[in-house]
Amino acid sequence: MIEASKRQTLSNLVRLRYADTPGFLDTTQLISGYQLQRNVFLGVASDTFPIRPNGGLAAQLQESPTFTFQPVTGDAYAHNFLRPLPPASLLPLAMGGLPIDVLLRLSVQSINIMSNNRPFSRNSGDLDATVESHSVDFFSLVHDLRLLQAAGLLNIQLQKNSSTTGKDVENSHVFMSISSTTDPNLSRIVDRTRKQLNFSSKHDRMEVVYGVGQPEPGQIKLLTRSMLSILGQIAYQIQIPDDEVSSGNTRKAVDIPGNHGETPLMDIHSGHKEPANAFVSILYDHYYYWIERGDFESKLAFTITQMLLELSKTTLNPGAVVTIPVNK
Repeated sequence: MIEASKRQTLSNLVRLRYADTPGFLDTTQLISGYQLQRNVFLGVASDTFPIRPNGGLAAQLQESPTFTFQPVTGDAYAHNFLRPLPPASLLPLAMGGLPIDVLLRLSVQSINIMSNNRPFSRNSGDLDATVESHSVDFFSLVHDLRLLQAAGLLNIQLQKNSSTTGKDVENSHVFMSISSTTDPNLSRIVDRTRKQLNFSSKHDRMEVVYGVGQPEPGQIKLLTRSMLSILGQIAYQIQIPDDEVSSGNTRKAVDIPGNHGETPLMDIHSGHKEPANAFVSILYDHYYYWIERGDFESKLAFTITQMLLELSKTTLNPGAVVTIPVNK
């Protein structure tokens, strides 16, 4: 099931790259059926003397699992893939140890006025000095946040409302604070990061809220992305074979100035030959697409994307289901 989920995610990334319709299936039930067959035979050898009996015992265990899939459509599709991820659901993932720079580069469009611009959503003619500067600030900020996280100086607290149930995390409040340090190198990063996020002596911690633009005092605004936007941003960075571009099946990814030397979070390869050592691979339009097993950074970004997909899922009432028996 895990491998099938990985292939579904990669397939949807490639389909989006080709302007094809993505499809999502949730595994709602797995039933394992077992059948045990036993055979016993007994006989005698008539051509020997004295007569000797012979026999044997044979057994066979057969497994027949049945998978039940539910297509994600309607309200569930809108909730899962078109709704921006709430900061209160997103940031606690960094509390669990996920690299905050990768997490924010994937899931956040902007922090205050600092923009995580990507070529998927703009043309080179739209660039100006202000946008360029804000993009530089974004990547500088998430890099510093990662350094502070690794040093144990970045703190994220989730505060539930008194009326919030145990499962209702979205309506909770999430706060960010940055601890001081005597290390001179880290101290400079602490000061720089606090300044970028508008920390002041009146606010030892800042509430992270959904929004864009200049924040209110004591707040940090996060414009988060929907899952469809996250997948689309990754998809547009996939390097497609030249003949697929020349045939009109898809467009070439444009490397627009303003990415500031940031490499793609996920390096997805393509070729006619099936890869020998892939972390995940799929076949689409006569080409294999895959992530190398030895590419740790791409695997990490892909795994975080998988986690975000699970985080976005809802428990709305199921619609149509597809049941597939598998014989082994």
